[in-house]
Order: sequence, then C-alpha cells, then structure tokens
Amino acid sequence: MLELFQGYQKQLLQTIIALAIILLIRFLLYKTIKRVGKMGELDPNRTRLIFKYFNFFISTVGIFIISIFWGVNIDDLGWFISSAFAVIGVAFFAVWSILSNVTAGIILFFSFPFKIGDRIRIQDKDFPTEGLIEDIRAFHIHIRSDEGELLTYPNNLLLQKGVAQISKAKKDDDGKDSI
Repeated sequence: MLELFQGYQKQLLQTIIALAIILLIRFLLYKTIKRVGKMGELDPNRTRLIFKYFNFFISTVGIFIISIFWGVNIDDLGWFISSAFAVIGVAFFAVWSILSNVTAGIILFFSFPFKIGDRIRIQDKDFPTEGLIEDIRAFHIHIRSDEGELLTYPNNLLLQKGVAQISKAKKDDDGKDSI
C-alpha cells in the first residue's frame, strides 16, 4: 500500500492542491454572489440558483484539471470533449430557448433592474403586459395582472423588450420586501 502512495505521490499532491484551490474559489464566489444578492435585495432562492450554476462550472473545470494531473492524454480528452460538445450542441440547438432563458436569468440576477414586489409594464406591441412581479425564476418570471391573472413571461424576452418599472416593492416594518 505504501508503494502505491509513493508511486502516485506527485499526482496526489497536485490533486490535493487543486481541490484546495477549487474549494477556495468556490468559497469566494459564494461570498461574492451572496453579497451581490444582498446589495440588490434579491430573493435568496435566486441567489442559490446562480450559485448552483457557478458551482457546476467550477466542478467541471476542476474535474478536467485533475484528470490531466492523473495522466489522461490531452488528445484523447480533446476528442472526448469535442464529441460530447457535438452531442450537447445538437441538444442545445433543439432547446435553445431554455439556454437563452437561463442565460437571461443570470444576467437579470447580476443587473437586478427589478425584483419581487415591483410593478412593471413590458413594452410589447403584440402582448403588452403590466402587473406585479410575484416570483423570478431561472427561466421566467410570474407577473400578477390587475385582473388577477398569473402571467408567466420568459426571461429572454425581458432582455429583448423594454420594461418600465412603475413602482418599487414596498418595505414592511422589518425592512423586508412585501408584496
């Protein structure tokens, strides 16, 4: 058993260092995303969702780097990744709207132009929408119209259309947003 550890001592050390760096980056990103969410007074669920996206990205890069430390041939890995991206690319092309909505959700998180409880009007000539934002999710937002209808509006259209903020969310006695 000792011979096994001595034979792979360099790879084990590199893996431990890589894991420590990945955990440090993950921790720093968590703090940054949490701070941005707090500054923008965003819903904690949105903050957790953005953290999951970045956590997935960091984990993927970490696995790639650690696999190189353990002697995976870069050419073979390149073939594997290019084949995987070809399959994933076809799948994403088939569901491009999902990808664009998730990307728009990330952009809306970091720019936080509006939040839950705000009253907005979407400047769309075909489907004008006005109401109170009840929820902001990864793919869409929920808007309660004056007639009581719950409208689901895709995030990518929020970036494409003009959005007028009619009023901001009201604060209750604790300083929290109330609808």
